[in-house]
Amino acid sequence: MKFRTRSSAIIGTLCLVTSLALATASADEPADAPVQQVSASLTEVARAQGPSAGAAGPGDTLWIAERAGTVRVLGDSGLGEPVLDISDETTTDGERGLLGVAFDKTFAHFYISYTDLEGTSTIDEFAVEGGQLQPETRRTVLTQTQPYANHNGGDIKFGPDGYLYIAFGDGGSGGDPHGNGQKLDTLLGKLLRIDPSGGEPYAIPADNPFVDDANAKDEIWAYGLRNPWRFSFDAGTGDLLIGDVGQSDWEEIDWAPANSEGGENYGWASMEGTHPFRGGTEPANHVPPVYEYDRTGLGCSVTGGFVYRGDALPDLEGSYVFSDYCDGTLRTLQIENGEVTGVSDLGVSGGEVISFVEGGDGELYVLGSNGVVSRVDPA
Repeated sequence: MKFRTRSSAIIGTLCLVTSLALATASADEPADAPVQQVSASLTEVARAQGPSAGAAGPGDTLWIAERAGTVRVLGDSGLGEPVLDISDETTTDGERGLLGVAFDKTFAHFYISYTDLEGTSTIDEFAVEGGQLQPETRRTVLTQTQPYANHNGGDIKFGPDGYLYIAFGDGGSGGDPHGNGQKLDTLLGKLLRIDPSGGEPYAIPADNPFVDDANAKDEIWAYGLRNPWRFSFDAGTGDLLIGDVGQSDWEEIDWAPANSEGGENYGWASMEGTHPFRGGTEPANHVPPVYEYDRTGLGCSVTGGFVYRGDALPDLEGSYVFSDYCDGTLRTLQIENGEVTGVSDLGVSGGEVISFVEGGDGELYVLGSNGVVSRVDPA
C-alpha cells in the first residue's frame, strides 16, 4: 500500500510531508524528450474518511472506497451514506484495509479487495441490481495469506478482455525475504488474471501464460512485482500500466501492450527498475520498466494512474497521468509503442496522492490522504 517510509518500515499512520516538486531520472527517457505543455487544476468534489480506491459505477456514478471498510457513492452534494460497510471485518494496521473496488463491464457485479482481521487478502463479489448492491449475494472469490502487514498490493481491475486482474505485493517486510517476486508457485508479487463468473469460486482463462506449467500457479498473468499498488488499462488502446513501488532507490512504471500474451517478468527482487538489487542478476526474460525515477528528489512511492481519455483537457488526450505519495505532483508520460516520447507535469499537486479514479466519462479524480477527492479540470 502507499503508507510507507523511505526505509520501507511498516507504519500505521500517514506522516509523510507533501511537496510540490519531484526530481526524476529515467533510463528510458530520451534526452530530447519533448515537454508537453498542459496545465490543470484540481477541483474538490468531496471529502472522505481515508479514501483508498474508487471505480466508475452504474448510471455514471463514482464509488469511493474508504480504507477502514466503507464504500460511498459520489453525488452532487458529495459522498452519500455508506452503501457497504465491512469495517468490522478489516483493520487499518500496517498497510491493510479496504484496498480496491471494481465493477464488471455490465455493472452486474461489484468486487472488493481487502485484508481481513487476520491480514489475509480477500476478494469478494456482490451482485448488483438496479444500481444497488445485493448483500445477500456476497461470496468470496479468492484469498491469499499475507506473511507481513505491508506490500499487500490490493488493486483490482477488469481488463478489456472481461477478466478480473488482481495485484498482490511480494508479501512484505523488506527486500522480498522469501523470494516471492521470482517464484511462480505463489500468488505474491504477481498480477493475476481470473474469470470470476466462469466457475466456483472462479475459473482460469485457458490462455493464461502458465496454465501448462505444473510448477506455476495458473492464475498468474505477470510476475516480478514488489508492490504494484495501482495499475490500469488504457481505455483507448487496452495497454496495461503498473505503478510498482520501489524498495529504496527506484520507482518504476511498467507497460505491456494490449496484445500481450502475459508472462512478463518485471524483475523484482533481482532488479529494482533497471538496476540490479543487492547484487542480483538480471533475469534473461526481464521486462524493464517503461519509465523509472530515483529518490534523489522528494519522491519515494509511485502512485500509478490512468491514460487520460476524457474531454475536459483535449491536450492531455493519450497521456498517462500518475503521481508520487511523497511528492504529490501530477505528472504525465507520453508513450508510443512502449517508448516514452515525452515527460511533463500538470503544474498542480494533489498532496499525498493515494490513488486515481477514472470516471465513466474518462475524467480523472485524485484521492488524497487528507480525505480530499478532487477532479482534474482545466487550469
